[in-house]
Amino acid sequence: MEGRIVLSEEDIRRRLRELGEAITRDYRGKDLVMVGVLKGAFVFLADLVREVDLPLEVDFVAVSSYGADTVTSGVVRIIKDVDLDISGRHVLLVEDIVDTGLTLRYLMDLLRAREPASLEVCALLNKPAARKVEVEVKYCGFEIPPLFVVGYGLDCAERFRHLPYVKVLESGDAEDALSGENGKEGIGGR
Repeated sequence: MEGRIVLSEEDIRRRLRELGEAITRDYRGKDLVMVGVLKGAFVFLADLVREVDLPLEVDFVAVSSYGADTVTSGVVRIIKDVDLDISGRHVLLVEDIVDTGLTLRYLMDLLRAREPASLEVCALLNKPAARKVEVEVKYCGFEIPPLFVVGYGLDCAERFRHLPYVKVLESGDAEDALSGENGKEGIGGR
């Protein structure tokens, strides 16, 4: 699989430690629930919670706004809602990537209606140049230009999530993934 690596395994690991330290400091003594946005954030969330030195609970929400496309449709559908009661609790919504802000805005409105004590966002990747609506990302792993990237949980047509780094999706890889051919690599393949 060809393509320019945007974030190496080492870059991600180092930033995860820094984010974990900041979250630990900011939420010490608070009832923390980390809510991962499926499917893209599952790898990031799994590694991030191990860097947070606090008792916490984890839940998930699943949404769809891309389908098998590389451009968001702008229509957000809830596929799985949170199971925990988050009212009065401190909620940290964990996203893989924030680009247009439409999905994040929808999720923030949905969760705010449940009256958490606080609601903040932690995103591995932030693409402010792609914004259509303003959203605040309190904990940002990395800011990137408006490229379509895969790896470390991010996908194209459900492929490439297994990569331990983040890379730019090349047109040939996208075509293979969307057609269902040659998109599957071995674990850790480069």
